Amino acid sequence: MSKGEVVDETGKQLSPGSLYREGACIFYYRELEQETSIPFRESVVYQDEHLLVVDKPHFLPVVPAGRFLRETLLVRLRLQGQPDSLVPIHRLDRETAGLVLFSRNPRTRGNYTALFRERQVKRLYEALAPLPNGSEIVNFPITHRSRIVSGEPFFRMLEAAGSPNAETTIELVEQSDGVARFNLRPHTGKKHQLRVHMAAIGFPILNEKLYPEEVFVPYADREDDFANPLKLLARSIGFTDPVTGNERFFQSRRRLFARQV
Repeated sequence: MSKGEVVDETGKQLSPGSLYREGACIFYYRELEQETSIPFRESVVYQDEHLLVVDKPHFLPVVPAGRFLRETLLVRLRLQGQPDSLVPIHRLDRETAGLVLFSRNPRTRGNYTALFRERQVKRLYEALAPLPNGSEIVNFPITHRSRIVSGEPFFRMLEAAGSPNAETTIELVEQSDGVARFNLRPHTGKKHQLRVHMAAIGFPILNEKLYPEEVFVPYADREDDFANPLKLLARSIGFTDPVTGNERFFQSRRRLFARQV
């Protein structure tokens, strides 16, 4: 409070003597004594009055959570001059690289979030996975449907019996040197959906640490291996702009390699 970093929903600074007000929202800027530095940089792909499209690196969280605050995409962008009203329109795992869309204008934000809610966005992901015993595979493309629910611990998801709530089309692009490259087209947006589905069909993504069960290592017991990121990339995204009516298509400049180059 003495630093002026505790404010109400109007931006007014609060002090120990500020009066209590029922229904008020109070915000403060959290500080971390130690925060891991992420040695990779984001890049802006597109920007206009309403929309910001950013190419996110692996390991960088989109929003502050847990042990990350300043080393997050949202805070980095605001420190670079983006408005405080900047808000991500959809989520992308910290371990996943690729395109993230942000709303820059609160007045039109609902138009863009509706695109995802109504499944009007075409998303393409790319993933690398080891070939089982180095053998070739031929039974693709496939569409995998399942019911994904929260597991244990809370940040892991799992497939359960019941009506499917997640669907992904999986296409084999190429296979060589014991590694297969896949195109993944999610038709729903469940947490960790692509990672869960790839593990479920027997092709856990290269450098996966959460799925399947036998390779899971708790976050508290491991550090980021910056030399070996999860080989999952949000490659492209397309939609009809709800504000301008124009067709939008954005593509990541990043590439996936079986080994770092």
